[in-house]
Amino acid sequence: MVETPAIPRRGWDAVGDQGMILVFGKTGQVATELARLSDVVCLSRAEADLENPASCADAIHEHAPSAVINAAAYTAVDQAESDAARAMIINAAAPRAMAQACHERGIPFVTISTDYVFDGSGTTPWPPDAATAPLGVYGTTKRQGEIDVLAVNPAAVILRTSWVFSPHGTNFVKTMLRLGRDRDALSIVADQWGGPTPARAIAEACHQIATAKAQGTAHGSGIYQFAGAPDTNWADFARAIFEFAGFGPTVTDIPTSAYPTPARRPLNSRMDCSTVLSDFGIARPEWRHHLAQVIAEVTQSQG
Repeated sequence: MVETPAIPRRGWDAVGDQGMILVFGKTGQVATELARLSDVVCLSRAEADLENPASCADAIHEHAPSAVINAAAYTAVDQAESDAARAMIINAAAPRAMAQACHERGIPFVTISTDYVFDGSGTTPWPPDAATAPLGVYGTTKRQGEIDVLAVNPAAVILRTSWVFSPHGTNFVKTMLRLGRDRDALSIVADQWGGPTPARAIAEACHQIATAKAQGTAHGSGIYQFAGAPDTNWADFARAIFEFAGFGPTVTDIPTSAYPTPARRPLNSRMDCSTVLSDFGIARPEWRHHLAQVIAEVTQSQG
């Protein structure tokens, strides 16, 4: 197996050269990984209420960090269809307030977005500047967040990602491991394509970008994309999970139409990640390598 070059671990488990990085989010998959860093302070929603954007700005002014990473979001894709107003506050108004506060203090701001801003048409990877056309409320609120952030802080970095997995929280890998122990067969969607992305790699990418901008060694801004390689579909991803786990049911391919959900999913979530490599030196992570580590950690935690 040929592995994609790993992201340099500069700053990981070491105090950053420019001081503390403030992270919005504490229990999510990416925030949990960011919390492993000694130069990071993670804020819970009790400490910074995303439904009160002003409190997010106040937290930035109070902590006076060297950079800010927003790893918090309203990510309940199906629930968002009936909770649009709340999703819009958390995914758009709150990041805008953070971006504005960072602009006022002249410090870097990095926020995470999603492949759901695209309509999923075609089969080629989406470049960062491709036209967006979200299929549902979640994608719409995240896209509005992108627009709002750059409107008040053109120096901000937005990192779109997809199909996040880790040993933490709820995600496809953990769901497959749970179902695979109890069932002999599973039917999994095979016409949605994208790049499974380890939360650890996303955390490292955000930290590297924030640190580089704080130190003045990189000056990129705007929208970037970061997803695991190679692209695959959910059914084949499930097969890989069971292969690494050493157990599992037979996986049968089904179309998206056979598994209806309140929110439509994009069929094509392939993303062109070339600019984050050229501007920040961050390569796509090889998801199979990370998958083995995640499965081992989940298995160990379950005894």
